[in-house]
Amino acid sequence: MLPTGQLFLYGLQHVLAMYAGAVAVPLIIAGAAHLTKAETAFLINADMFTCGIATLIQTLGFWKLGIRLPVIQGVSFAAVAPMVIIARSMGMEAVYGAVIVAGLIAFFLAPYFSKLLHFFPPVVTGSVITIIGISLLPVGVEWAAGGTGNANYGALTNLFIAGIVLLAILLIQKYFKGFIANISVLLGLFIGMLIAIPLGLVNFSGVTTAPWLGIDRPFYFGFPKFDWGAIGAMILVMLVTMVESTGDFLALGEIVGKQIDEEDLARGLRGDGFATMLGGVLNAFPYTAFAQNVGLVGLSGVKSRFVVATSGIILVALGLFPKLATIIASIPYAVLGGAGIAMFGVVAANGIKTLSRVDFENNPHNIFIVAISIGVGLIPMVAPDFFKMFPAWSQIILHSGITLGSLTAIILNIFFNYPNSLALHKKSFTN
Repeated sequence: MLPTGQLFLYGLQHVLAMYAGAVAVPLIIAGAAHLTKAETAFLINADMFTCGIATLIQTLGFWKLGIRLPVIQGVSFAAVAPMVIIARSMGMEAVYGAVIVAGLIAFFLAPYFSKLLHFFPPVVTGSVITIIGISLLPVGVEWAAGGTGNANYGALTNLFIAGIVLLAILLIQKYFKGFIANISVLLGLFIGMLIAIPLGLVNFSGVTTAPWLGIDRPFYFGFPKFDWGAIGAMILVMLVTMVESTGDFLALGEIVGKQIDEEDLARGLRGDGFATMLGGVLNAFPYTAFAQNVGLVGLSGVKSRFVVATSGIILVALGLFPKLATIIASIPYAVLGGAGIAMFGVVAANGIKTLSRVDFENNPHNIFIVAISIGVGLIPMVAPDFFKMFPAWSQIILHSGITLGSLTAIILNIFFNYPNSLALHKKSFTN
């Protein structure tokens, strides 16, 4: 437990790092459902509020919920495509009906899913963590160029600001230690904002008109509808996010030096399921561990879960006070891009660090597990239309490089190393 001032600054740093990704999903869904501007603003605030509650559950934990690691919960991008289809064809009520049931299923599946932990030895976890980092890097690059859809995408001004932010983070890391070095990302974002404002890249419009207080209320869009097709699609999404969350939990465990066991994983996955159910009630979405912030934990070196719990409190405040959320939303993508490249690169580097513990000398099969899983995991990133001829139901899995790479690593490890990997896991677990 750190001093209050440090908790706030470190927590704010995490919120700034994840905010752009967090608001992207409600904006996409609002457009698909043809919501009004007021309804869209409500959807964003509801998402922030529920993000905060879900983060508090995971970091602090209660009963059998929460993995108690510095993990921020955010909306799963795996859920975007099916939610867009459901929203367009059946309305928001059907979206939330499917989200509630899928969260409930994930909640009860968590202890059974956690028993698959022995399928995640270092050769798998290292590959998965590396894939997570590499898959996120294009997001940071897109931000640095100004954000997808920006008329000035790739403008030298955007690249200059992103470069300044990245350079500031590196200089702070080199020449400062302790608290200052730990908030290098926050300071980099602040420096980027100071430069972006006179260049006219920061748009504070809407701050003065945004209300001071906005209360989220259950079932704002109407009582949920339960359609079996929509529910089936969302259950598939939750299975995918459970694989992704497992990878993120294991990545965080590596960074903070905590051995993740079956009970820890079950608590974390239950937290995901409960947060998703809550999201369906509070006009939000399916939640999972936000991989963006895994890199920030490694980059800052601040491993306290109470820091991210403070982030949860800040997110709740942003959900309750729309004016604050509007100010945070004014940060240009170019500013976020410089920090994103550093953070996501750190995730990949931690994956490589985990792979350094793998025995490649005596077991040459491991090199194929790493090579093929990373190669397959990059397919959706380098060739988005590669799987376009596959059935629609499979697109949820095939369009997620993290899920695709994770499944490939697990299957190849079973093919080459099982049951040897199971025996080694049981031995290390007993020790």
